[in-house]
Amino acid sequence: MKTTIYFLILIVTILNCQISNCQTNKKVLSKQKDYSFLTDSLNINPQLEKYKLAGFSLVVFENYEIVYTNEFGVKSINSQEKIDKNTAFSTASISKPITALLCFILEEKGLIKLDDPIDGYLKRWHLPKSKFTENNSPTWRQFLNHTAGTTQSGFADYYEGDTIPTIKQSLLGKIPRYDKEIDFLFTPGTGWAYSGGGYVIVQMALEDTFNKPIAELAATYIFSPLGLKNTTMIQPDEKGFPTNVALVHDENEKVIRTGLPITPQVGASGMWSTPTDLAKLAIEMQNALRNKNNKVISHNVAKKVTEVTALKDAVGGWSYGWQKSFGYNNYDWFICNGSNTGVGGSVFATMTDGNGFVFLTNGEKKNRFPVMGQTQRKLLTLMNWNGKTSNEEIQEMPSSLKEKLIGTYDDFLYAQGVETKIVEKNNRLYVESLLLDHFKGKNDNELVYLKNGLFKIIDYPNLLKLDFSDGKLSSVTLIRGNLTSEVPIVAKEK
Repeated sequence: MKTTIYFLILIVTILNCQISNCQTNKKVLSKQKDYSFLTDSLNINPQLEKYKLAGFSLVVFENYEIVYTNEFGVKSINSQEKIDKNTAFSTASISKPITALLCFILEEKGLIKLDDPIDGYLKRWHLPKSKFTENNSPTWRQFLNHTAGTTQSGFADYYEGDTIPTIKQSLLGKIPRYDKEIDFLFTPGTGWAYSGGGYVIVQMALEDTFNKPIAELAATYIFSPLGLKNTTMIQPDEKGFPTNVALVHDENEKVIRTGLPITPQVGASGMWSTPTDLAKLAIEMQNALRNKNNKVISHNVAKKVTEVTALKDAVGGWSYGWQKSFGYNNYDWFICNGSNTGVGGSVFATMTDGNGFVFLTNGEKKNRFPVMGQTQRKLLTLMNWNGKTSNEEIQEMPSSLKEKLIGTYDDFLYAQGVETKIVEKNNRLYVESLLLDHFKGKNDNELVYLKNGLFKIIDYPNLLKLDFSDGKLSSVTLIRGNLTSEVPIVAKEK
């Protein structure tokens, strides 16, 4: 018996050593690898000229380490001063997952409870009365994952010389784009609707509770402990705003007014940062997810803020600020895209293995989208990241079943009203959608049949249960963990 126990201990020890050596070898290889080929392969400078884009800043990380940084173009067309790695950009909605992270950190410290109704934390203003909230007062958590049901999606920017509204005025609808107080669209927790206004309510609750601006809270609990020296929620009209920043540009590559947008709705879209700082934050999250080398974000908080908590109407899946809508290269990702007038960017990070990239750019949508899209697609190909996948659960799909599935339908993947097709190629079925084409750069995601009777689209994060009526596809149920969402199928003529 003792011999058996000693043998098992020996085996476990050897395996642990092998795993440790494997991880060490990965780090050594990533340090030895030359990533300079990315500069020529991505070919960004000619694209800036082609699309009239002022500047582009990029960071790539692999195996939990930043392996490539580069900056292209200028902070301002007027000054022609080059962007450097410390040049901060307005990050727009990338602010949201940081606000959510702040809330979860504060909860872990016992300072707030995210399952409490948020109205009890508000002092300057209270939630409007609504038939939807009479017996269901929305919680912090529901505002953070966009299931509270509030209106006000996004906001206009302000500049020096403008009258800057308070966040109370913003919620009252006394701002451009909105002429009435924020309201509710459905009973909290029963649906999903993207709401920047919901994050303004979170901002107010934080500031009313702690009697400090959200910028100070974020700096205290996140930015300073992580050493993010070029990240702030301070605005351009406030003391302490950084001087090394990229100005926003219009579609004609001209600086918009002062070039420095002021965003009173800070929790929703007011953070400024660099790709390097955002990559550091993403790596900290990745380390926390594996519960190793994390310094500020706990394993528990990382799991909570990245778990999918909204599926119905939630663009394929949503967590707390992070989008969980797409899979790439057989990986699960946490992603956030930011888009304000004249500026935008993205954070892409894998849930395992510590891979990803961040880019920020100072130009309008028509100027930046082609460059961002091509960079994303090329990086995913060039870096050759490939998560582990198994074909063991796949079974042969009967011809009779294939025949039932082929057709053109309303969008059942993302609830965005985009035409979705199931087509046959080389005796296999593929799903086609403009959304898949736009975000993934390919329109041929294979639909496979699993041994448990469910279906899976390669690199789409939800499993699918397909139901039929009179021999035709009648509904699709999306499945992610314990979450399900049934989507009635509207078929179009084949």
